[in-house]
Amino acid sequence: MQLGNFSISLSVKDLNASEDFYKKLGFTVFGGDKEQNWLILKNGDTVIGLFQDMFPNNMLTFNPGWNNEAQSLEDFTDIRELQRNLKSQGIEFLSEAEPEGQGPASFMLADPDGNPILFDQHVS
Repeated sequence: MQLGNFSISLSVKDLNASEDFYKKLGFTVFGGDKEQNWLILKNGDTVIGLFQDMFPNNMLTFNPGWNNEAQSLEDFTDIRELQRNLKSQGIEFLSEAEPEGQGPASFMLADPDGNPILFDQHVS
C-alpha cells in the first residue's frame, strides 16, 4: 500500500511569524497562497504545511500520487483503493472519499491517540 508523499500540516496562529520561524530553520517556501492563509515549506525532503484558521489541530498528511516535489507519480495506489483496504481492516473514518470515481478526493481518520490523518489525492 503506497500512501504517497508525507508532510505535517501545522495549524498556526500567525502565518507570518511561523513562516519566519521555519525559514530560520532552513525551510523555503515551496507553494501555497499567503492571501488564503496557507504555505507549503521544504527543507531537503522534509515538507511542512502552515495553515492559519483552516484546521483545528495539527495533522499528518499523505498525498497519494505525489512525490515530495508535488510531481505526479505514474504508479500509485488510488485513494479509493486505500480507503477500501483500510475499511476492510476495521479502521474508522472521520470523513470519506466517494467510493466510486477517479481523480482528486480525500478522506480523514484519527490514530488511537486522536491525531488526525488526512489522505488528500490531487492527481487523477
